[in-house]
Amino acid sequence: MKMTLMGVSVLVSLSISAVTNAADLDAAKRGEKLYMQHQCYSCHGTNGQGGERNAGPQIFPNPTPFVAFELQMRTPRNLMPRYAVQNINEAQLKDLYAFVENMQVSPAAAKIPLLSNAMR
Repeated sequence: MKMTLMGVSVLVSLSISAVTNAADLDAAKRGEKLYMQHQCYSCHGTNGQGGERNAGPQIFPNPTPFVAFELQMRTPRNLMPRYAVQNINEAQLKDLYAFVENMQVSPAAAKIPLLSNAMR
């Protein structure tokens, strides 16, 4: 009986984790749309690598904590435009952060078949 309860506990925690990951994935997809819609890529790059000629800082990997992200969005330093709640609401801000947190690093040129074949 003890083993059965433990097994059920593990299954429940795994299913909760899967739901959280699916919710995070949906938030990241919504955040990606916002990132493109508000043209964040024009300063921060499509993968958060930072813009050319220091247009915007690198935001991925190692994004700032959400509190700092929110502060920068609402009361930005330097030349970044301000995004008030009327422009990006709280839920959208969390989606945008989910996208930034889940950005992917571009693969090395040697790992892209078309490029690696051209380099031979």
